[in-house]
Amino acid sequence: MNALWGTLLAVLLVLVLALVLRWLRPTWYWMTFGVTFATVRVLIRYRSVMDACGLTVPPSRWRLALARIADRPVPEARSPRILRLRPTATGLVLRLKLRPGQDAFDFTASSDRLRHSFALHNVVSREIRSGVVELRMTGYDVLRRVRMPITPHPETLRVPVALREDGEVHHRDYRQVPHALNVGATKSGKSVYQRTLVAGLAPQNVALVGIDCKNGVELFPLARRFTALADNPAAAAELLTALVQYMERVYQLIRAEQRISVALPDAEITADIWDLPAHLRPVPVVVLVDEVAELALAANKAEEARRDRIVTDLVRLAQLGRAAGIHLEICGQRFGSELGKGITMLRAQLTGRTAHRVNDETSANMAFGDISPDAVLAAVQIDKDRPGTAVAGDSSGGWSRIRAPHTTLRQAVNVCNAHAHRTPQIPELDAFRPEPPARVLVGKVQPRAAGASAF
Repeated sequence: MNALWGTLLAVLLVLVLALVLRWLRPTWYWMTFGVTFATVRVLIRYRSVMDACGLTVPPSRWRLALARIADRPVPEARSPRILRLRPTATGLVLRLKLRPGQDAFDFTASSDRLRHSFALHNVVSREIRSGVVELRMTGYDVLRRVRMPITPHPETLRVPVALREDGEVHHRDYRQVPHALNVGATKSGKSVYQRTLVAGLAPQNVALVGIDCKNGVELFPLARRFTALADNPAAAAELLTALVQYMERVYQLIRAEQRISVALPDAEITADIWDLPAHLRPVPVVVLVDEVAELALAANKAEEARRDRIVTDLVRLAQLGRAAGIHLEICGQRFGSELGKGITMLRAQLTGRTAHRVNDETSANMAFGDISPDAVLAAVQIDKDRPGTAVAGDSSGGWSRIRAPHTTLRQAVNVCNAHAHRTPQIPELDAFRPEPPARVLVGKVQPRAAGASAF
């Protein structure tokens, strides 16, 4: 009897421990209990789920003929063959070999049904190679509490900025995607995403250039790590002109160092900065525009001329800046044709797209309408109670839900101050070098002299 009570008590303690872990530490719960239950559930339900989701193929003719000759029952429909089932810290990875006649798109279209059938949080399908599909199944909501893994040696211009819904890290890779657009409504998480990006770039050998037309309230606290900053449209116009001049100087350097001759190996001929010798290679530049609408708005003729100049320089940097190591990161609440001439031309050059929560479908269409209708729907459905959640994609049509970790302004300032010595100097941008921010007292009542008027 005592042994029975001891067994029941042990089972009860294990159940309580599992419930506590599932609530407080979902990763620990998944690694201890969830992965076992999910693996057994997937393997037991696999054939019936594939049949219910229409992911099977009828038996081939030779199997039907063999069954008739042998007077056996008609063979069942065939499911995709399991190549590998691998557990991860956030879920399961199921790799399948497709049967003849199956399409990888069928698995993408059935991802919601697979998620419900296997009782998992999320299922994402992608084609590995011809005839092989990988299902990344997430066991719990990894975006509810974002915990970024430690990256010991990050690559230059490749920054881990968020966590994807399948548990993988989302990187902002400027070498692969030189220019990007980031849209979202107020309080959607754009500024936190930008802070995370700056904090990731600060330890690297990169020049940061900022344009913050909200009087610099977002970027000027990070000024010690910025090579150049502008806090109003007039200064931004001059800064962009200086950047275009710098780009022209870099191209002159590339032309001078190409050294094309018969004896020169093909691998040493360069058309960008990355194949230049290390001692001659200019530092890459990342330009962050905090609110693009402030640069595109105009109230009079003088402001219209300045606006056209700004948009023209931005388009020129987007079209030609990649080879010179200049990359654009443009943020805004909206980015549509109502901002004026040249804006849609600029948007077409921005390969990377990130959309945080938006207030209307039109804003999501501005980011993903020419890429993927599914991404537009996903951006509209972002919950306002989850700031930092976004949909990230590129011009290839691929997209995924992501959520950036909450990087406070103090954390970003500390990182920038710690790496202030890495701030490079560019002669064309010396006039825009930011001064250390001064402390200003706001709202403090000064004592009034005796007899002074109150008006």
